[in-house]
Amino acid sequence: MDRVAIRRVLVSVSDKTGVVDFCKALAGHGAEFISTGGTAKALREAGLAVKDISEHTGFPEMLDGRVKTLHPRVHGGLLARRDLEDHRRTAEQHGIGLIDMVIVNLYPFESTVAKPGVSFEDAIENIDIGGPSMVRSASKNHEAVAVVTDPADYAELTRELAEHGGKLGLNTRRRLALKAFRLTSWYDHAIAQYLQGQIDHGDALAGRRLLALERVQELRYGENPHQQAAFYATGGRREGLGALQQLSGKELSYNNILDLDAAMRVAAEYDDAPFAVVIKHTNPCGAALADSIAEAFTRSYDCDPLSAFGGIVGLNRPFDLATAAAFVEGEKFLEAVVAPDFEPAAVKALVEDSKKKWRKSIRLVKAGVPAAKQPPLEYRSVVGGMLAQTSDSHIGQAAELKVVTNQVPNSAQMKELAFAWRLCKHYKSNAIVLTAHRALIGYGAGQTNRVDSTEHALTRAGAKARGAVLASDAFFPFPDSIEKAARAGVAAIIQPGGSVRDEDVIAACNQHGIAMVFTGMRHFRH
Repeated sequence: MDRVAIRRVLVSVSDKTGVVDFCKALAGHGAEFISTGGTAKALREAGLAVKDISEHTGFPEMLDGRVKTLHPRVHGGLLARRDLEDHRRTAEQHGIGLIDMVIVNLYPFESTVAKPGVSFEDAIENIDIGGPSMVRSASKNHEAVAVVTDPADYAELTRELAEHGGKLGLNTRRRLALKAFRLTSWYDHAIAQYLQGQIDHGDALAGRRLLALERVQELRYGENPHQQAAFYATGGRREGLGALQQLSGKELSYNNILDLDAAMRVAAEYDDAPFAVVIKHTNPCGAALADSIAEAFTRSYDCDPLSAFGGIVGLNRPFDLATAAAFVEGEKFLEAVVAPDFEPAAVKALVEDSKKKWRKSIRLVKAGVPAAKQPPLEYRSVVGGMLAQTSDSHIGQAAELKVVTNQVPNSAQMKELAFAWRLCKHYKSNAIVLTAHRALIGYGAGQTNRVDSTEHALTRAGAKARGAVLASDAFFPFPDSIEKAARAGVAAIIQPGGSVRDEDVIAACNQHGIAMVFTGMRHFRH
C-alpha cells in the first residue's frame, strides 16, 4: 500500500504548537477529527468539527483522565490491517471506524521532573500511558496509518498532502514510525532514569542498560577531516557540556569538546581557591591555584608556555575583566575557555575590544550546572561493545594517607602533595606530576614505562624540581625513578603503593632523605 488517503484523524497533543493549522490543512482534504480534552477545545475554537473521544468509544473518560483512549475502538481502528478481509469484517462488526492518522505528543515528563522541587506524585502523574500506546499501535501498522509526533513535521506533511491529493506515501509513513518508536524509547528511558534516581542504591551497572543520546550539534568532522562526527548529550537532565552555552567564537570541533571536557573535569577538582588549568590533547600542560582567577590563569599558562599555545583553558571561577586582560597580554594564543560563568564586560573586553587576531574565534563556553559533578557512569566504545564504569571521583582524605618513610612531610608539603595528587589522576597513564607552590612545574604522561614519564617530568621542571613534590598515578615497580627524582632534588613523593618492591622504593627514599606518602589508591587513565 503505497499512498494512503487521510480520512479520519485522532488528535491528542500536549504541545499544541501548529496543530490547528495542520488540522485545517487536513480538513481541506476531507479529513474528520476525533480528539480529547484541551485539544478538542482548541480545534473547535478554530472552527473545525470534532468528535469527542468519549463519543467515539461510547465510554466516558475516567480516573481523572487516566483512561480515555485505551479502548478497542481506538486501538482496533489503528491496528486493523486493511489488506485482510477478516480484520475489516471484525472492525465493521464491532463498529470500529478505521483511523488513518494519529497526531500525538506525550505528557511533558522530562520538563516536569527538571523543575526544582517537583514532587514524586507530580512526576508519576506526568507519565503518559494512552499517548505511547496509540503511538505504538499506529507505528506498528504504519503500512496503513501515519503517526505524527513532532510539530516540526507539520509543514513537510502539509506539502506532501497538497501535492498528492490528501495522501501520504509509504516512505513517509515508515519514516514517521521510526521517529515515533525513537520517541517512545526515549520517553521510557527518561522515566527509568528518574526512578533510578529516586532509589538510594540503584543498580548502576544493571544487566541491561539503555543509553539515550540527543544530538546537540553536528560537527565539521571528527578527530581528522575524513571522519564524520556529531556531539550528543546524554538523556535526562542536562549537565556539564551537555548543557553548554557557547558565548562566542568559531564552531566547536570534536577535539575542542574532548579538551573542554578534560579542562572542566580538572577544574572541578579544586574548589577551595581560584584554579586554572591549560589543556593540550586532554592532558594538563599548566595548572595553578592563586588568590584570584586571573592570577591562577597567569600562573598556569607560565607552567609551559610552549605547550599552552593553542590550548584550552578551564576555570573554577567566573571569567572576569582581570582574566580577560591576562589573556590578551603578551603573545598568547588560546582556542577555548570553559568556566562556570562569564562577566559580560570581560567578554566584551576580550572579543570586541582587544587587538588580538584570534579574539573573534576564541570559543567561550559556559558549562552546564552543576559543572563540578562527575557523571555517575562513564562509557567508552570498543569494537562490538561498550565499557561502563563508575567515575574516578574519590581522591582520598588526609586520614587515609600513610607516611612510609623516615622523613615526614611538613604541613606545607602535605598541602602540596594533595594538590599534585588531585592533578595527577587527569593525565594519561603512566603519569608523573611535579608541583611547587601549588602550581604545575613538570609532567610526564602516556609513556609506556614510568621511568620515561619521570624523566619527561624532571626535564620540564629543570631547576624548579629542587624542593618540589612528585605524584605518581600508580606504584613504582622499581626504585630507578626514585633515584632520578633524588638527583633532581625532589623533596616528597605521593603514590598509591602496592608494589612487591615497595620496601626497595621506601629504602631508596630513606637513603636520599625524601618523604613518601602512600594513598592506597591508584588513578590510571587509559
